[in-house]
Amino acid sequence: MGDIRGLIARERLFIWRLKMEIGEILLKKAHEAMELAYAPYSGFRVGAALLTQSGKIFTGCNVEHASFGATCCAERTAVYKAISEGERSFRAIAVVSSGERPTAPCGICRQVLSEFSDDMAVYFCGSNGETVGTTLRGLLPMNGIAL
Repeated sequence: MGDIRGLIARERLFIWRLKMEIGEILLKKAHEAMELAYAPYSGFRVGAALLTQSGKIFTGCNVEHASFGATCCAERTAVYKAISEGERSFRAIAVVSSGERPTAPCGICRQVLSEFSDDMAVYFCGSNGETVGTTLRGLLPMNGIAL
């Protein structure tokens, strides 16, 4: 029994390390995307990196517009790029912002992500380096539940 518990513990550690490595790769790609943001009105730059089930990474940045409603968040930019390339299933997303503290995806982005994933890893990081890791279900706990 001890051997099985040890094996399970090692497997959990391996999975945790793998998730951390994936998160770090996505955060790096999201940071690179953030540098391309078009944010002349708010100055608040955001980048996102989306990992698909097939293993591809799509990046996006926020694109502001004088008509604020026409602005597109980095998360949705990444999703729309992936969808336009035929991807329909996502594993994880990382979001990096120029704000000091980590910035979670907005409500619209959460809904768009939930259209294509029952649950996925979500990482977000601010300019101070603080990183938060959660799941889409953690951000939308009542999603899909009929009331």
